[in-house]
Amino acid sequence: MSNNGFPNPDEKFPVDEAITVIKGTTIYKNNKWWFAVLLANSFGHNKVMIYQWQMTEKKRNEGGKWVGTGQFGWKRKQKIGFNFAKDWDKSKPIVDEYMKEGGL
Repeated sequence: MSNNGFPNPDEKFPVDEAITVIKGTTIYKNNKWWFAVLLANSFGHNKVMIYQWQMTEKKRNEGGKWVGTGQFGWKRKQKIGFNFAKDWDKSKPIVDEYMKEGGL
């Protein structure tokens, strides 16, 4: 697996235990955000998945009030999966067009 960046380049991708990562590449990673593209198997089907995680403080409920624990971990903020090449083939030109239109 390729995890370019920091804080820990050897850190495993923080996906659900039901997902098996076959291959993954980090697009960017810093102390707050992690963005990656994965080839993964989910429930017996291979998918290309795009993830964005945010480093957040873990919280616990104390008498109806959520309080910080002082422990931090990656929390998924965005996920999209492509099950079929035809879905990507339809999406890519639109993404490219919007990137160009937005000056990105």
